[in-house]
Amino acid sequence: MSTPTVLAIDAGTTGVTAVVVSADGDIVAKGYQEFAQHFPHPGWVEHAPEEIWQATLEATRAALREVDRSTLTGVGITNQRETVVLWDRDTLGAPRRAIVWQDRRSAQICTELRGAGHEDRVAELTGLRLDPYFSGTKLRWIAEHEPHTWALVESGRYAVGTVDSYLIARMTRGVHHVTDVSNASRTLLFDLAAGAWSAELCDLLGVPMDALPEVVPSWGEIAVTDPRSFLDLELPIAGIAGDQQSALFGQTCFEPGEAKCTYGTGSFILTNTGTVVERSDAGLLSTAAWRSPSGETTYALEGSIFVTGAAVQWLRDGLQIVGSAAETQAIAATVDTTDGVVFVPALTGLGAPDWDPHARGLIIGITRGTTRAHIVRATLEAITFEVRDVIDTMGSPESRATLRVDGGAAANDLLCQLQADQLGVDVQRPRLVETTALGAAFLAGLGTGVWDSTDALRATWQLERTFEPTAGSREAADAAHVRWRDAVERSKGWAG
Repeated sequence: MSTPTVLAIDAGTTGVTAVVVSADGDIVAKGYQEFAQHFPHPGWVEHAPEEIWQATLEATRAALREVDRSTLTGVGITNQRETVVLWDRDTLGAPRRAIVWQDRRSAQICTELRGAGHEDRVAELTGLRLDPYFSGTKLRWIAEHEPHTWALVESGRYAVGTVDSYLIARMTRGVHHVTDVSNASRTLLFDLAAGAWSAELCDLLGVPMDALPEVVPSWGEIAVTDPRSFLDLELPIAGIAGDQQSALFGQTCFEPGEAKCTYGTGSFILTNTGTVVERSDAGLLSTAAWRSPSGETTYALEGSIFVTGAAVQWLRDGLQIVGSAAETQAIAATVDTTDGVVFVPALTGLGAPDWDPHARGLIIGITRGTTRAHIVRATLEAITFEVRDVIDTMGSPESRATLRVDGGAAANDLLCQLQADQLGVDVQRPRLVETTALGAAFLAGLGTGVWDSTDALRATWQLERTFEPTAGSREAADAAHVRWRDAVERSKGWAG
């Protein structure tokens, strides 16, 4: 009898990855397709929904060429979270490009809402803060600036959703308009404690509740793909989670206190808080991690860092001082220190814990002796400083035994070692660093019976390497972090 497999689709910020995962937790096939990034104005970032859909089809086709389709039991979906999509319920065409999570156009709306005294109530209900990062203020912007489009949202013709709900609409030929709790909790429209859309928040932001997707469990039989739309596949869509919650699941951080850091376009540190909504006064977000078919919700604390891997992309594409991200380790290793250079990669403002949309990137400490190696090393160090800033707000780094890491940059040994030295704790890298896609596969596999419990999933997780703090590195790490914080303060408010 053939071993069952699960198809997972990871619809990220710059491309779509499709993987097929076997019952022993191995990735047996993979496809990837990039899609275009659109920057119509400074600070604006958009994606064409049709291009995301076509990239999904291409990535899935590539993965399916390597496997026996008859072994597939279901589909899991994970996605960039706060990006908002509008589409016609009948034709499934999109009337405008999606507004991406990185987009800052709604900063003024956030300022106005804050000035009107709404931030504390919004934080109480959502666990979030008023920031352009989240979906709700993007929708308010569309309503204010594109009234003809918004009128069709209010009339019921256009649906509103996150990328997962858009893909499910396309995969099911428009039959289902759904999302899960992890995506819903990133919209500024979701009451975290009540576990449902909030009429109060929808009214505040002017979003009609009936335009929003139904919130369903994160695993189970959620919908079925239509073979006419989705590559002749008729499979249950059995798992959904936003990308960072999916990575937490893929790292098998099922117990309260277990934490992971994903190094992607940005970096995201999540720690499982169990069935309790923990609140932070230090710039962290309270968020839903996943919801079981029985209705039990697991929550997390999250630190969202907007630019980490994107800073490396900027070195490659903007400054053109590296040919590829993979080169950064070798280039940075040619110098022992940054020679006093500090890079604050606030290229789209600052996320946790500083939350300043008006901050801008800063490279300071440059001398005639500065080389590209110093700047590249400063970029890697900046990533570790940003992660430390978040971990510090979760409690002292020394109180944590380990941090599990994943994402593309986790393959960089120097970065992982610098991170261990900066935190003073062991950094664990799993054998499979594609944990975002793996989490979606795990959810779908739970939903279709490939795995019968989270214990069975935990048994598939394999450690590839542990990076231990370098002996005697604590004092130097602390001094470097103090200098970093000075540079961060200098970057704030620049565009305000």
